[in-house]
Amino acid sequence: MSRLVVISNRVAVPKARGAAGAQGGLAGALNAALKDRGGLWFGWSGQESEDRTGNMNVQRDGGVTTATIDLSTRDVDEYYNGYANSTLWPLFHYRIDLAEFENETGRGYERVNERFAESVMPLIEEDDIVWVHDYHLIPIGHRLREHGAKNRIGFFLHTPWPPTRLLTSLPFHERLVLTMLSYDLIGFQTEEWLSSFVHYCETELGADVDKASGRITHEGRTTTARSYPIGIDWDHFQAQGDTGEARQATQRLLASTRHRTGMIGVDRLDYSKGLPERIDGIGRFFDQNPERVRDLVFIQIAPPSREDVESYQKIRAELEQKTGQINGARSEVDMVPIRYVNQGYSHAELYGFFRAAKIGLVTPLRDGMNLVAKEYVAAQDPDDPGVLILSDFAGAAHQLDCDGKGALIVNPHSPDAFARAIEAALDMPLHERKSRYEAMIGTVRDENVQAWMKTFCGDLAGDLLPAN
Repeated sequence: MSRLVVISNRVAVPKARGAAGAQGGLAGALNAALKDRGGLWFGWSGQESEDRTGNMNVQRDGGVTTATIDLSTRDVDEYYNGYANSTLWPLFHYRIDLAEFENETGRGYERVNERFAESVMPLIEEDDIVWVHDYHLIPIGHRLREHGAKNRIGFFLHTPWPPTRLLTSLPFHERLVLTMLSYDLIGFQTEEWLSSFVHYCETELGADVDKASGRITHEGRTTTARSYPIGIDWDHFQAQGDTGEARQATQRLLASTRHRTGMIGVDRLDYSKGLPERIDGIGRFFDQNPERVRDLVFIQIAPPSREDVESYQKIRAELEQKTGQINGARSEVDMVPIRYVNQGYSHAELYGFFRAAKIGLVTPLRDGMNLVAKEYVAAQDPDDPGVLILSDFAGAAHQLDCDGKGALIVNPHSPDAFARAIEAALDMPLHERKSRYEAMIGTVRDENVQAWMKTFCGDLAGDLLPAN
């Protein structure tokens, strides 16, 4: 079996700023794959230095090697805060109004991708398969080819991919997409994002596309593009429900709601999550149903993210203002309708909160997948499940709609649609709640992160791909 090399912006090692935890989720699945195959995980340490040191921190644990490098303050400003999160992130989430197009940050993005490629190339062995993750590192596959890599190299995009007419607003968009065609396999979360990518390759590059196989041929090289919907780490998440921490969290929420129905949202503090629109929808529900202010309490957990980026500072201020306005108008001395919590919780605590909340709100304006939706379903009591209200613009909607028999699908831009969905969820009888839960739970359980990983790696290493 070929060794696996994972390249990502974040690496699950101790003290990496913003790194994913090494247990559960994507990081847990990748760690398991690396242990199974033997392998290497390479990326940024999360640390900044005034000047490049050229040092690499290498750690080995249980058959997995992690290798990280520091970035200079300038690199972080231009590559991470700049091009990745102020240009590509908003553009890929259809927020062209927030995208910043600066040549300097674009050069920083290219420079850091080249540095990543230079640093990791000596660590890659001849028979390795290489798996690159996400929008931070789109050009690195091309850079590795320039350094002589003949390996199978795959890329997975965890965000949406924008329609062609949006993408063409990006300066040098053609150059960015051409670098992607250096990969052997490209994975997207949904068929929608895949179709957008294929459409660009056809119309803007004049590539030859075989939609049945996903093969895209351009200038003598063939790349395969397919959709691979990511799932949760089912076994790990279910294990959280057996912990005292989860049970205590369930009781805390139930006791604090005082016989009101708990409705919960858990999202990073990010404009793509539609949090102000969500609060507007809840406000509309209370405006239309003022007598139900004692029937419902909404808990919004929104840990801060990317606090150095101005647009994230604005979204926090807007969310606090809207929440305060509704609470000011609707609160009593013994209750408030909305609880806004600006901090994070452990996986076990979130399991407990999801279990206690009879309505889950997952309503992004645009999301690649949104695993919180699947975690909410996974945490429900099969004998008394809650109701998931899910945005039509989340990748998860493609799997959890279940032909109208699963999640309640809502347009996150419509306060009236929100109000109707909340009322339907509050009044939904037990037999319908159970029927909708049963329609979703099989997908959540079976199409998990391990199945996703095995399918992608199997396709990358197997006979699916043509020889180049």
